Amino acid sequence: MPDWATIASLATAGTTLVLAFATFASVRSGNRTARAAERSLQVSLRPLLGPSRLQDPTQKVGFADDHWVHVPGSSGAADVTDRAIYLVMSLRNVGSGIAVLHGWTLSTDRQPGNPNHSNVDSFRRLTRDIYVPAGDLGFWEGAFRDPERPEFAAARDAIQARRRLFIELLYGDHEGGQRTVSLFSMIPRDDGGWLVSVARHWNIDRADPR
Repeated sequence: MPDWATIASLATAGTTLVLAFATFASVRSGNRTARAAERSLQVSLRPLLGPSRLQDPTQKVGFADDHWVHVPGSSGAADVTDRAIYLVMSLRNVGSGIAVLHGWTLSTDRQPGNPNHSNVDSFRRLTRDIYVPAGDLGFWEGAFRDPERPEFAAARDAIQARRRLFIELLYGDHEGGQRTVSLFSMIPRDDGGWLVSVARHWNIDRADPR
C-alpha cells in the first residue's frame, strides 16, 4: 500500500521548494527594478559643468567687498590688486541636474597628462553657495585675500606673466551627492582676456567613466 504520509510530505516539500524559487526570482527582479529606478533618479539629478558658449551673454559677478567683474561667454577673469586676487569663470551646466559648487583649487604648474585630481580635503570652500541650473548658464568665483600667503604670490605672478591657470572645481547635485571634480583651464588671450576650457572630469562618489 502507498505510504500516504510520505507522499504528502514529499508533495509539501516540493511545493515549498517551488515557492522558494518563485520568491527568490521575484526578489531578484524587484532588486533589479529598484536599482534601475535608483540609477534613473541619479541621472536625472546629475550635473556636469563645462565652459559656457562663446555666444552666451556677459555676466556681471560681484564679490563680498563690492568688487565687480564682467565675464563674456566662454571666458574668465583674473583681477589682481594689492589686497586681493579675484577669479571668475563663465560656466554652463550640460547635465540634467542642478550643480551646487562646493570648493576649488588653483594650480599654476600642473604637469600635462597628470591623470589625478587634488585631494578633496585640500579644496578651498566657497563662502557662499553657488548654483548652476541644469542646461543653463552660471559662473564660479574665488578669491585670494591674504597677500602674505604663498598661494597669493604664486597666483599673482602667474596672472601677471600671462601663464595658464588650472582650476579644479568640486561640485555635486542639490541633494549633496554625486560629487564631481572638473579640471578647467584659463588660457590667456591676445586681447588681455582669458579663455575657459575643460580637460577632465572625475567622479568622487561613483565609478569613473574610464
